[in-house]
Amino acid sequence: MALASAALFGASTPLAKLLLGGGVDPWLLAGLLYLGSGVGLGILHLIRRMMGIAAAEAPLNRADLPWLALVVLSGGVVGPLLLMIGLSSTPASTAALLLNVEGFATLAIAWVVFKENVDRRLLLGAFAILAGAIVLSWQGGPAGVGIGAIAIIGACIAWGIDNNLTRKLSAADPMQIAMIKGLAAGAVNLTLAFAHGARVPAVPELAAAGVIGFLSYGVSLVLFVLALRYLGSARTGAYFSTAPFIGAVLAVVLFGEPVTGQLVIAAILMGIGLFLHLAERHDHQHVHEAMEHAHRHIHDEHHQHEHGPDDASGEPHVHVHKHQPMTHRHPHYPDLHHRHGHIH
Repeated sequence: MALASAALFGASTPLAKLLLGGGVDPWLLAGLLYLGSGVGLGILHLIRRMMGIAAAEAPLNRADLPWLALVVLSGGVVGPLLLMIGLSSTPASTAALLLNVEGFATLAIAWVVFKENVDRRLLLGAFAILAGAIVLSWQGGPAGVGIGAIAIIGACIAWGIDNNLTRKLSAADPMQIAMIKGLAAGAVNLTLAFAHGARVPAVPELAAAGVIGFLSYGVSLVLFVLALRYLGSARTGAYFSTAPFIGAVLAVVLFGEPVTGQLVIAAILMGIGLFLHLAERHDHQHVHEAMEHAHRHIHDEHHQHEHGPDDASGEPHVHVHKHQPMTHRHPHYPDLHHRHGHIH
């Protein structure tokens, strides 16, 4: 799911560059992409309800709303806007690979702020990715790092914050999260775009932005939230780092941009970093403390609980359930049930 999410999002960068080249305002495009995401997922949600298909996911509750608001602000408003500004003055292949900084930002925030376990292998991989980003963004001379590159890196930091905050919501229905985020972020970005004089593009550009937004922002985000549920923020961010490579390949094909030595060196560094992330194995004895929550689950070794008369039958299903304390050992990631502390 994380890799599929990365593939969909990676394709959005060169495709958005095409729309910007056609004269679409960057601010307006950021709004159209997210609005396409929210509207598309909203249509799917209505179709699902009309057909009587149960979501089999826990809905968002009132306690989730502050987190959702911060997710919309950081990932749905600040991030896309900075990306569109950066794309306006940066080659698409360079911009696509610079987006690897998102994985590093996600990992750093998960490690420092949310205390998610990150070992030496993951740190080394993250620094390799960062080194590749520096190679790409450095323009030499007194100008140093270009303003476009700085804007894209800023977008990645905003999305790193977004990814870690979204982890707080990952037990809930991912389609509901992505739909609300798309509609809210799309509305805000469109309002800002029209306020500074943007004009509505022609119907073909509108349709293209809507389709790109639905697939690359909407469906991609649904898959990303599901991956967060099982992998945690740092590791999902690492898998998602494949997105810029996909975008870079498409950019070279679509725009005929040269494959420079700078691009190759950056790609090698980022590839090394990604390999170190993907080759990780985490296995130790750990303690599960008692907890109570609701999410989609089956009755595996972590879900051995009794059902009440009103609880859903069949598997997978959703209901509020309690976890009893448990101590055991097996390979695991910092998923919903393995966000425990570590002694280094």
